[in-house]
Amino acid sequence: MTDTIQNIRGRAVPMLGLGTYKLTGQACREGVAHALTMGYRHIDTAQMYKNEADVGAGIADAPVAREDVFLTTKVWHTNLSPEDVRRSTEESLQRLDTDYVDLLLIHWPAHLDGDHDALRSTLDAFVALHEAGHVRHIGVSNFSIRLLNQTVDHLPAEAPLFAHQAEYHPFLAQEAVLRHAREHDYLFTAYSPLAQGDALRNDTLQSIGDRHGKTAAQVTLRWLLQQPQVSAIPKAGSASHRIANLGVFDFALSDDEMTAIHNLGRGERRIDPAFAPAWSTT
Repeated sequence: MTDTIQNIRGRAVPMLGLGTYKLTGQACREGVAHALTMGYRHIDTAQMYKNEADVGAGIADAPVAREDVFLTTKVWHTNLSPEDVRRSTEESLQRLDTDYVDLLLIHWPAHLDGDHDALRSTLDAFVALHEAGHVRHIGVSNFSIRLLNQTVDHLPAEAPLFAHQAEYHPFLAQEAVLRHAREHDYLFTAYSPLAQGDALRNDTLQSIGDRHGKTAAQVTLRWLLQQPQVSAIPKAGSASHRIANLGVFDFALSDDEMTAIHNLGRGERRIDPAFAPAWSTT
């Protein structure tokens, strides 16, 4: 079996996580509990998903100790003033029924893009939560290279940038972002890793899967996790998908297969709201 853990700044992080976007209610609670029972140890949620209470209940239902779960949540872009960061994170912890989260992310930079003072104030609020023990690690999501540089430069050595979460799949190359992650020693987490289902229908991915006795989805996840400092958080609403997604650790792609998948990159960004940053900004 290939490795299932990424080591980032001395912390072991499960490479494959369960994304919970659009999972709510009993389906979310049961899905999280099922995932943890079958071996997942990385759960991703967010304030905007409106399912933190369901995620927390699922963790409580599972026969897994809280300290064995790497739990991520995110602060929505309307809650980025220092006082709102503190308040909304405390509310997140209450909903999740936990004293801390392993990783807290700025979900989208929104107005922070172009306002360096506001970014610094928001990051300082995250550091305060870290110092209080409510947040083990600090991260961001959907940041441009310029914003990543500003973040790395501002955060203190005792609370460095630990992770950046962004859209990444075979049809959206992220070479500049990956280089930045490796240069500054933080985790890059791929969301929407299956390109909202398009990866399942790609001939190249299907052909590679046939050679390994795997599905196109499993090949895509293997491609992501075989890259240094990359993790992935596919949403899996059904038990069968959660089980299938774990079936990516018993095979490896060849260098030629990795290159063939890299060559599918066509700049196809699927998640690009009006409050997104200027992606090309360096």
